[in-house]
Amino acid sequence: MNIMYTESELEKLESKKVKVQLLLTGGHEYTVDLNANAPLLQALLTSVAARACKQEPSYHGLFQIPINQGKSVLCFPSENLVGIITKPPMLIQETEVSQDITPEILPSDYIQIDNFLTPKEHKELIKYVLNKESDFLPSNTSTNDVNYRRSMVLYSFPELRELILDKIRKIIPEILNKLGLSSFAISQIESQLTSHNDGNYYKIHNDNSSPETASRELTYVYYFYQEPKPFTGGELLIYDSKIDNNFYVQAKSYKTVEPRNNSIVFFLSRYMHEVLPVSCPSKAFADSRFTINGWIRR
Repeated sequence: MNIMYTESELEKLESKKVKVQLLLTGGHEYTVDLNANAPLLQALLTSVAARACKQEPSYHGLFQIPINQGKSVLCFPSENLVGIITKPPMLIQETEVSQDITPEILPSDYIQIDNFLTPKEHKELIKYVLNKESDFLPSNTSTNDVNYRRSMVLYSFPELRELILDKIRKIIPEILNKLGLSSFAISQIESQLTSHNDGNYYKIHNDNSSPETASRELTYVYYFYQEPKPFTGGELLIYDSKIDNNFYVQAKSYKTVEPRNNSIVFFLSRYMHEVLPVSCPSKAFADSRFTINGWIRR
């Protein structure tokens, strides 16, 4: 079964959104916006058409559709989809259902701001960290996986914590606007001070996949270190997403974020990301890749 357009409609729809009203069993209705040529929209339309023609649909299982800019997911069994209303109208020609649906890549956006602190504040932060070397502890993860993360962390730094958080609070409206997100009430802003030295890393993960972290909306990372830069590596990779077999999963493509001195990065906590290994020939604590990183909770 193929979606049918007029020639003029095809030109207009290829880059535009379609408002899709999903009619489910029990009288339930949901409306989502999809690209006109999105594979997911094709799968929904052909699933309805196959049912009407009493044919086996190309997909039989659970539809999982990201909504609210990816902050929520609408889930329902394919057999519960009884009809679709599209605006503008889209028609289906009854031919063979395509089995080859290429996943649509959903880009993971981020914002990086340079010169986040003044030169004086940056200098004071470096001095503070070097004096706190003995207070840093080995990092861990919520799952306690061995060899998943290697770094040192300082969880309490009240003398400078508020300086960072005050600056973050002031720019959150701008960050949300640039990321295309709606404003929300902030319940908490978490923070920790992290040191990555020779051979340190953090494997692929996201920041809100457990019940304890589910309310995290935004992740931030502030980079600072001594000059000249005494290490290499330590780039942040933020992975794109895709809808594969109607599941919202990590794509192979990614964005590379350079750990620029005195810059801060913001991105959605649900994005999969990792920190590449750091090479620090001196292995001296003072030559580490330092960050103040944390999460903004809804």
